[in-house]
Amino acid sequence: MHRGGSWQLHKKEALPPPRDELQPLRHTPRTTFEMLPKAATSRLLPASSTLSVQTLAAICSRKATKADYPLASSIANNIPIYDLPKFSGLSPSQRSELQNEWYQVLLHGPGVFVTAGLYRDKALLDEVNGVYASIIEAEKRNAAAKGDHFAAGGKNDRIWNSFSKHALADPKSFVAYYSNPYLALVSSSWLGPGYRVTAQVNNVKPGGSPQECHRDYHLGFQSQAAAAQFPRAAHLSSQFLTLQGGVAHVDVPLETGPTRLLPYSQTYEEGYMAWREAEFKAYFEANYVTVPMGQGDGLFFNPALFHAAGANSSADVNRMVNLLQISSAFGKTMETIETAPVVERCWEEMGRMYGEQGWSDEVEALLGAVGEGYPFPTNLDKNQPEPDELTPPSEQSVLRKALKNGLSKDEVMEALRSLQAKSRA
Repeated sequence: MHRGGSWQLHKKEALPPPRDELQPLRHTPRTTFEMLPKAATSRLLPASSTLSVQTLAAICSRKATKADYPLASSIANNIPIYDLPKFSGLSPSQRSELQNEWYQVLLHGPGVFVTAGLYRDKALLDEVNGVYASIIEAEKRNAAAKGDHFAAGGKNDRIWNSFSKHALADPKSFVAYYSNPYLALVSSSWLGPGYRVTAQVNNVKPGGSPQECHRDYHLGFQSQAAAAQFPRAAHLSSQFLTLQGGVAHVDVPLETGPTRLLPYSQTYEEGYMAWREAEFKAYFEANYVTVPMGQGDGLFFNPALFHAAGANSSADVNRMVNLLQISSAFGKTMETIETAPVVERCWEEMGRMYGEQGWSDEVEALLGAVGEGYPFPTNLDKNQPEPDELTPPSEQSVLRKALKNGLSKDEVMEALRSLQAKSRA
């Protein structure tokens, strides 16, 4: 990744004046706040025959500048790039300013940004790559070729639910990987607290074909006929339920096919209806942009952004990326994460980290990734709110209390089983 200069956020004088986090940047797209139906507007979006690629083209003609995103180190192909300093060097106000800017990028702006140096421990990434390789080989021996989203199955290596499989295969590197506090900062900037992390590894081999242009989960995974049945408000709200991301586990130069992106396209109102149409696919192919990434860099984007993985035209580079699909507490994840097996396998390592660091940013990030932070749905007859609380305990609150009280693996597993039993109907 071209770093575009040094980012000095840790110096107070480098911070711009605080912005009201609800105040949009100067180029506020019409589509974000005016798509909800008015009195004379149909609750459903129009048929595909009325869609206009010229409207999308006008939206995507905008240009991102450093004035729009002053905390970015640079803007490359309309994509803000953030060189991340050491997390502990950021004050709470600086972290909040970063989150405000990322929120603006995802909502009003290009819809995508790069976090250069999200993972700086290259030895950790190499170790995790070895874990992924062993999982891939084991699954090849025991299962048939897997399908893939928006691409032909069997051409690349895919690990569904790499999150849980990583935890069960190698707890030490799993804990080190998902305790990254920047991952928590980015996730909560778009989704707020109680988000749920899922992950899928995609290893695109030399000669691997590109994906087709698409939008992502939720409505992006509906057929056009099914999406047409959801009202306008659902087409808006779908994007707020998920944050898409990816961590480059190897260097990803342009010839390996980094993700193709159409900045600002997430603000196009009819996008979930339009992306399958031939003229919109052609516009994407003629106008997408991309940026190279270095090992450990992260890419995060609004799921409504038009995007597609590129073709790997390199001679010998396997494009290994861990794809992160992070879900709002108020949504449904695409994959099921069973907390108990992950905790049982990783508890000693989690306890060691807490014993050494206390309630550090890394421990907080790990808890945010491992346990369910939202206590619903539940059985309120059996699982009632705690004293002075409006909600019953969540998995995260159980894990937090278990770490604080030094519970053994058997004790924390019993506490989780008890919570799960009380939550059943």
